[in-house]
Amino acid sequence: MTDTAPAAEGRIHEFKTESGADTVKVGRKLAALLKPPQLLLLRGDLGTGKTTLVKGIAQALDAAEPDEVTSPTFTLIHEYDGTRDGDPIKLYHLDVYRLESERQLETLGLDELLTPNALVLVEWGEKFKSIKKRSTGEILITAEGGDTRKITVTLKD
Repeated sequence: MTDTAPAAEGRIHEFKTESGADTVKVGRKLAALLKPPQLLLLRGDLGTGKTTLVKGIAQALDAAEPDEVTSPTFTLIHEYDGTRDGDPIKLYHLDVYRLESERQLETLGLDELLTPNALVLVEWGEKFKSIKKRSTGEILITAEGGDTRKITVTLKD
């Protein structure tokens, strides 16, 4: 796992991983960078490790062990209760791949999730204008051959 120097005043962070275990470690590092309230697009092709990254974030927040974090493909949303510096934090992991319209999206109650202590990570959120508009950044995971991944985190000011 390599971590390249942050650019653009600390708002862009890049990591390279060589394994799923590395991706979990990067997730643990990212948890420290993400300050609630945040809604982040979690982008990457199928199988690039989006859920694996969330495993590390959840673990760092004492919200769940990695083996307890699964893809919300069919349930649409998973909610985890964690802490940071003794304060409660909510981690929401959404997968909106199966949704086709803004109307379907509205039934998830996204606005209700965005509380002051919430981190909301949305897989396939780029499909919807309303999510892109609300997002505070994105995490992009790209496969670079074999198990190597490039993880780019871009946080908006």
